Amino acid sequence: MKEKRSGKNRQQEKKLPEKGVKREHRVVFMLNEMERNAIERHLHKYKITNKSHWYRKTILSHIWRIMEEDYPTLFNENEMRR
Repeated sequence: MKEKRSGKNRQQEKKLPEKGVKREHRVVFMLNEMERNAIERHLHKYKITNKSHWYRKTILSHIWRIMEEDYPTLFNENEMRR
C-alpha cells in the first residue's frame, strides 16, 4: 500500500500491521500418534479451533522467549554477580 504525502507528491510505503502480513512460507512437520493425540486433547479441552494460529503462537512465543534470554550483554552472568 502506498500513501501520498500532502503537499510534496511523494509516495511513502505504508507498513502493514502484523495481522495484515501475508504468510507465504509453508512449514510442514510430522507427529507420531501419541504427540498428535496429546495436541488434539489439548485443543479440544481449551476449545481452540484455529490450529494454525495456535501452532504459530506456541512455537514463536517459545523462540522469542529464548531469544530474549540469549540477548547479548556486555558482561556474562558470572561477572555481573561478583
